[in-house]
Amino acid sequence: MKLLLWILFLGLAAFASAQQSIAAPDDNFVRGQFGDSCTIAPQWQPIVGDLNGDGVDDLVILARCKNPLIDQGEKNYKVIDPYDSFYGYGNPTVTTGFAPDDPKLRGIVLLVIHGAGPGAWRSPTPQAKFVIINLAVKTVTVKKMRVKRKKSTAAIYVEEAGADQMTSAIFWDGRKYRYEPLGSSME
Repeated sequence: MKLLLWILFLGLAAFASAQQSIAAPDDNFVRGQFGDSCTIAPQWQPIVGDLNGDGVDDLVILARCKNPLIDQGEKNYKVIDPYDSFYGYGNPTVTTGFAPDDPKLRGIVLLVIHGAGPGAWRSPTPQAKFVIINLAVKTVTVKKMRVKRKKSTAAIYVEEAGADQMTSAIFWDGRKYRYEPLGSSME
């Protein structure tokens, strides 16, 4: 009996480690989904969470894209700029030319894949894909955010790089991603 339990335990452990090794996207995955101008930014880890509330895992990857607009027709994704939309004008064909204050952050984007079916974000045909531009990213996490009195949704929380250390949230409102500034650091 103990031998059977031990074998079962080892089998489950091997299955769990195989699942974790399959889950991590790499540059080939990013190029396949978003084109050759995008590569994973190695200093940040990909994040999995249900961003659009459909019960299927979605993926957020921080990447560096040289020209995100060039492959959006071929790779079937949408380039969006919720930050500049919040402040008045978010047309990506214009705002992709806006440069961040820190040259190390030039080209840093959030790649978002809304998963579909049992494959979730790994599905060959995801529900939707987005490239979110013009964020000065220091750290990123996905957590619940209250959007209405009794309604909460998963949001991408971004600690922005800059002198004021602003924290903001980007969340799916059912039709599009919205930017919401949350305030500066207390440090």
